[in-house]
Amino acid sequence: MIARIRSAAAIAAFVAAASLLSMSVCVAAGGDRIFDIVAPFEIGDADPSLFGFVFQRMEVGETLLEVAPDGQPRPGLATSWDISRDGLTWTLPIRDGVRFHDGSRLTAALAAASLERARARSGALNRAGIRSIRAESGAVVIRLERSFAPLWSLLAHYSTIVVAPSSFAANGAVRDIVGTGPYRVTRMDVPRRLEVEAFADYWGDKPAIGAATYLAASPGEARTRMVESGEADMAFTLDPTSIARLRATGSATVLQAPSPRVLQIKVNAAVAPFDTRAGRTALSQAIQREGITRAIIRVPGTSATQLFPPSLAAWYDPRLPPLTTDPDAAKAGFAQLGWVAGDDGILQKDGKPMRLTLLTYADRPELPLVASVIGDQLRQIGVSVDVVVTDAAAIPAGHADGTLRLALVTRNYALFPDPLVTLLGDFASGGSDWGPMNWVDPEFETAMSSLSVATDPVEAARLRRDITGVLQRELPVVPVAWYEQAIAVTKSVDGAVVDPLERTFGLSRMKWTF
Repeated sequence: MIARIRSAAAIAAFVAAASLLSMSVCVAAGGDRIFDIVAPFEIGDADPSLFGFVFQRMEVGETLLEVAPDGQPRPGLATSWDISRDGLTWTLPIRDGVRFHDGSRLTAALAAASLERARARSGALNRAGIRSIRAESGAVVIRLERSFAPLWSLLAHYSTIVVAPSSFAANGAVRDIVGTGPYRVTRMDVPRRLEVEAFADYWGDKPAIGAATYLAASPGEARTRMVESGEADMAFTLDPTSIARLRATGSATVLQAPSPRVLQIKVNAAVAPFDTRAGRTALSQAIQREGITRAIIRVPGTSATQLFPPSLAAWYDPRLPPLTTDPDAAKAGFAQLGWVAGDDGILQKDGKPMRLTLLTYADRPELPLVASVIGDQLRQIGVSVDVVVTDAAAIPAGHADGTLRLALVTRNYALFPDPLVTLLGDFASGGSDWGPMNWVDPEFETAMSSLSVATDPVEAARLRRDITGVLQRELPVVPVAWYEQAIAVTKSVDGAVVDPLERTFGLSRMKWTF
């Protein structure tokens, strides 16, 4: 097996992080105490439809609806939501006394206009088949072409952050992010740095931490060193080695919690042997998940026995037969498809060896390691695998041009609070960039369509079971491991928690202890 790295981005990111870090220290030394956060995600610009996930996590922007830790909707900038009996009209009264960071007052008309802009700029709201968004009697009223039960989930998504008209330039482009959250942006240096301060006129509880910075640093080692040395107060997304080191040294508090993110293999279902259920099942059986989660991820018990983890309670089905490791069954499965070992031990069919490329990327530090181990495991049953560590953009590119065969990726199934919305995008007919590839199943698509309009909880639960059952049998993507999110936090704050839905860093809930 060969592992190759095709990007110098990690080196460049490390250098950039170091230079920006020195700037952070100077700022902190010259004024109020600043809470410094370092994470792997870059900021391309101020457009919330593209980079709102950073502004949401930094509590700069807010949405009409929020999400409780259990994934259920709760009021946000809208105080409630009312759905007509036919499911076609949603009415959301706008909270009184809310001001944007430019001092202007939030109204239903401005909220509706912000949503209309979001609908024009992003595909998220368009998934709902919206007929109109209007302000009526102090409420935002959304009328649909057809019922769409998870609309609330779109109204909590970062792309629908409500922003002031002053956010936009004359040509309609987003110039600044002028939101309503407890923190307002004071400086943004694209693509790596964001500075915020507490907003004095915030409508809710006032945060105790008065100022913070966000720094994008792709190398996990860079983030670990920064929090270890005290140059950062929170490091987001840590590799297992760093977690062990930080716990051993006691230089920071490490917090972990189950995440809705799944480590999975994207499979091209148009290419043999993965164009059959038997071929994808054999691939799954070859993977020794428990060894991966114990030795590399270092969180035993997180082997993905099905796609959805127990933390997504509505989608996890304990009655499903679990995915298991069985290398002998994997070899037998490939043999039934005509793939037998040649003189060199590599499986071949009609004289052509099974030589595959497994793509992955280094944005998450464990991915190259896991990909290398999976390559070794497949080699043990006669599959030749070339592991290529490249840029994340290579995955969508390989999907688009049809060259991708296998890719080890992570997918956050609570990217929208209701996983159905992510599934509708990922598992659309033929697949998607981060979902399956060239896989179509009429039964699955019918169940998905029915669930999107279902209002009866019992019927919705039945449809979810049908969907998870198809995914378990057909394996259009092959689950490997369930994630636990890990962060490291300075010991000089109280109140730090891991958000299981990855919507916030928790700035406004923390306070300095000394």
